[in-house]
Amino acid sequence: MNETAVIYSNGSQECERMASLLKNLGGEFLEYKLGEHFTLDAFYSEFGSNATFPQVTMGINHIGNMNEALKYMMKEGMFS
Repeated sequence: MNETAVIYSNGSQECERMASLLKNLGGEFLEYKLGEHFTLDAFYSEFGSNATFPQVTMGINHIGNMNEALKYMMKEGMFS
């Protein structure tokens, strides 16, 4: 990974899996946690009322939920 990733997490298994995947890819990432770094209202305000956890950004680009992030990573050749 060339850019720092950010995970917006509620502590679910999917959020933990995304963090583990990013760690294994060797890139730099930050994990913002619900109730510690942001509120649910702020989350929905930022990502929309239908957003699910985790939400992922890469650099300044919002990638989306876990499925969208996996598709993005495949498209960008992050899995070898």
